[in-house]
Amino acid sequence: MIDLDGVHLTLDSPAGPVAILRGIDLEVEAGTTVSVVGPSGSGKSSLLAIIGGIERASSGRVVVCGQDLAALDEDGLALFRRRHVGILFQAFHLVPSMTALENVALPMELARRPGAMARAAELLEEVGLAHRLDHYPSQLSGGEQQRVALARALANAPDLLLADEPTGNLDAATGREIVDLLFGVRAQHGTTLVLVTHDARLAARCDRRLVMEAGRLGEAKAAGASSELVAAGSR
Repeated sequence: MIDLDGVHLTLDSPAGPVAILRGIDLEVEAGTTVSVVGPSGSGKSSLLAIIGGIERASSGRVVVCGQDLAALDEDGLALFRRRHVGILFQAFHLVPSMTALENVALPMELARRPGAMARAAELLEEVGLAHRLDHYPSQLSGGEQQRVALARALANAPDLLLADEPTGNLDAATGREIVDLLFGVRAQHGTTLVLVTHDARLAARCDRRLVMEAGRLGEAKAAGASSELVAAGSR
């Protein structure tokens, strides 16, 4: 599903080049759940961007869903994401002028899938929002907006779901509801999940727990040992 080999990401800054990712090796099998924890600025979100084809690696090999991402141009990357990847952000990124139904249908309409509205309604029912189809984001609570975003991320039946701090803008109780929903819907669809979080309890719900420190990735030795890394190569 995911195969990263010697991945580096270096970005320019006014002070000169900044190494964001420093030789990442990672394999993730299809259908598994993986969490990535670590301090702010350690490279977690950049790792998701590389896996999702949003950011290009400076060097190294990135193969996701059998596709070498370095071989794709920008149009090819957009098509790859549309076919294979769903993304759930901390900020919900819903289109404010569209209803919940229209927001979820949008990726399917862009992919020219028939029956987009009917499928969007089914997905919203799955996340408990069958009664909110015609509501706009401004009329929804934060938890409801994240439910819409989750339904939208699943719209094109992705093989891979990337979640970047999906509960970061929610209160604790709502966050727990969204987490339960995320894992339940993911299991129902059999989707591979890579989750970035600061929440140790959320990370512990995944099959594997990885730690990012200063652009380097490793496997946590045990729950609570976030500062200790071991090689992340064996799966």
